[in-house]
Amino acid sequence: MDPIFGIHESAMLVRARRMDLLARNLANADTPGFKARDMDFTQELDRLASGTSRLTTTHERHLRSPRGASADDQLKYRVPHQPSQDGNTVETDLEQARFAENAVAYQTTILFLNGRIGTLRTAITGGR
Repeated sequence: MDPIFGIHESAMLVRARRMDLLARNLANADTPGFKARDMDFTQELDRLASGTSRLTTTHERHLRSPRGASADDQLKYRVPHQPSQDGNTVETDLEQARFAENAVAYQTTILFLNGRIGTLRTAITGGR
């Protein structure tokens, strides 16, 4: 499906994963000691598109990374603007704004894919 949908398939996967991360941050806004995490969308999309991992082996006896381990390596901890007394780094207002921004970008990707599928459907049926 790569030639048909291009990078948008990978973009949806990364946006959905980021949505889960941001939702987890918001759900733990009152959890003492919870550290908010996020990912760099562009870096993660590049990693998925290239099909490579950050971890490489240079010798046949090196240990291989387990499948999916490199995705968690890409997560970064957030540095809060105003640290809380209990060690929690979630800033609810900023997390909600990031969540909304990501949701809009996710919806935009879905709209693009729906348009692409509609175009394919028209080409297959001949416009009927």
